[in-house]
Amino acid sequence: MNFQQLKIIREAARCHFNLTEVANTLYTSQSGVSRHIKELEDELGVELFIRRGKRLLGMTEPGKALLTMAERILTEANNIRRLADNFANSDRGRLHVSTTHTQARYALPGIIKEFRTQYPQVQLVLHQGSPSEIVSMLLNGETDIGLTSELMADYEEIAAFPYYSWHHAILVPRGHPLTELPTITLEDLSAWPLVTYQSGLTGRTKIDAAFAMADIEPDIVLSAQDSDVIKTYVELGLGVGILADMAIDSVKDSNLVRINAEHLFPANTAWFGLKKGKFQPNFAWRFLQICNPSLAISDIQAQVFATGEVQTPLHYEI
Repeated sequence: MNFQQLKIIREAARCHFNLTEVANTLYTSQSGVSRHIKELEDELGVELFIRRGKRLLGMTEPGKALLTMAERILTEANNIRRLADNFANSDRGRLHVSTTHTQARYALPGIIKEFRTQYPQVQLVLHQGSPSEIVSMLLNGETDIGLTSELMADYEEIAAFPYYSWHHAILVPRGHPLTELPTITLEDLSAWPLVTYQSGLTGRTKIDAAFAMADIEPDIVLSAQDSDVIKTYVELGLGVGILADMAIDSVKDSNLVRINAEHLFPANTAWFGLKKGKFQPNFAWRFLQICNPSLAISDIQAQVFATGEVQTPLHYEI
């Protein structure tokens, strides 16, 4: 048994059992992948995959059990490399952070500026994606830190920590009739075309749930990924905007009016997360502490290494 065989088991599950994709991911041949699988099955004396002819359809129960072990072994092997690199290059390296457009645009600039001041030799790579894509990147080891909505806290494989709470706000052009109402209701909003986020982004689920609970069908004429796109179309008069309150700048958006909507839609929490059991360089722990100064690095590490047989690492002073 070797690491290449374990990597093939892991990638087969990730690539939905398409051996051509597995071979491309591991920079090898499809025949080599098939040979490694057969050799491992012969060694173990069990079939790991459900087959139809030469095609793989899924994993047997022994295969599923081995996949769990392979994930843990490969994570620990990567931890060994990270441990060595941490001591050799404690203040330099590369940190991958994945987040949504809204967080990257409005929540992270100050954090990144402070981090870059403290660690000028660390290359920070910022990835943007949807909450589900961010979770997937964390679980697959493609990113070190994920920052997104409550979805992060729903996965046992991820150690999630609260970053901050925020609310949606209503945005309209100056002189809009909604600005004359003392208190806006969902019924008032439903009388106008709405511009807000795409499903699954920036608290859209809570917007939909609020209308559904009131048994109201809103007229959403535009769904966007980007808060700036929402503001642009509100300014053009396409509809009333519902967006993250932090995305509204009183100076830059002076031709628009922000209306409080905390009584209409529940608060949202932004979370940052790391894959459990994955060793991180010192500067990664520090990045999280800059995000939430109330968290001690030792507490973050304790939660990251709280599952399985992974040992809690030594605490490194920063």
